[in-house]
Amino acid sequence: MSLALVTHELSLAHRTPLGHPERVDRVIAVVDGIRGSQAEILDVEAPPVDRSLLELVHDADYIDDIHGFCVAGGGSLDPDTHAVPATWDAAIHAAGAGPTAIDALLRQRADTAFVAVRPPGHHAERHQAMGFCFFNNIAVAAAYLRGFGERIAIVDWDVHHGNGTQHTFYGDPDVLYVSMHEFPFYPGTGWITETGSGIGDGMTVNVALPSGTSSDSYLAAFGRIVLPVLEAFDPDWLLISAGYDAHVDDPLGGLSVSTQAYASMAAHLTTVVPANRTVSFLEGGYDLEAISASARATVEGALGIRAIEPLPDKVEGSAARLVDLAVESLGSHWEVR
Repeated sequence: MSLALVTHELSLAHRTPLGHPERVDRVIAVVDGIRGSQAEILDVEAPPVDRSLLELVHDADYIDDIHGFCVAGGGSLDPDTHAVPATWDAAIHAAGAGPTAIDALLRQRADTAFVAVRPPGHHAERHQAMGFCFFNNIAVAAAYLRGFGERIAIVDWDVHHGNGTQHTFYGDPDVLYVSMHEFPFYPGTGWITETGSGIGDGMTVNVALPSGTSSDSYLAAFGRIVLPVLEAFDPDWLLISAGYDAHVDDPLGGLSVSTQAYASMAAHLTTVVPANRTVSFLEGGYDLEAISASARATVEGALGIRAIEPLPDKVEGSAARLVDLAVESLGSHWEVR
């Protein structure tokens, strides 16, 4: 089974201050983990994103402002989000990685794809950088697919809610956004009542989980809500915001997801879309050993190298009440259990 691994050396040129969690070592660890999998690797270099495509997701003035800020030497856009001159080139190649991964799958060059670039993207709003993110890489890829008239499901398992991705497609009936995240937590969005607007009402699904949620409860919530929604939506493509900061060893997150859980989720997710139609995007995750092992697990789950395991059926502890509330809230849109 083959994997298109989309990278670019400029991901290593985007530098953050000493001690910052979103650092160069992250992407190195993820790539090393994937190369240690049993997948046959097809290396693909990410090109710079087409400006017209980027403008489907971000305001033109904002794009120009980020370029000017980096060219002028960079600095801090907020307490979390820092740029150096090379950040501009790193960011436009990161935003161009998703469409290139999609093209590789369309040409049947690989069975699945993993985009291992930085800076990450899912917090980036149409007109604002935040949460380590400048351009919303996965939203750009979804916009690319929308140009072909495709129906896209985005599953975001980063511990932080992907506010930028949600807001980009909040009124779009053909883009389903599903997020499992810790709540309350940064960035403060992602409550269960946020379900979309207008003709996109119901196309946003938020599974908010409390700090301390176990891996088994997390997977049970995934089985109760995420899978049935995806099966009912029946997408043409699946894009995964593959953040690994919900891992039990992550220093920033408060959830306790195991490495094997990522393999299990990836394996189950690939059953809801046609073959050669799944792309994973690196988002968060700050323990190097955990993200290396979890990225490998994701790839092996998506390719069927690791067998699909039955999901736990019971959400326990304080997570049970929140999942029940989510099921109740979603009942008017989806048959969840």
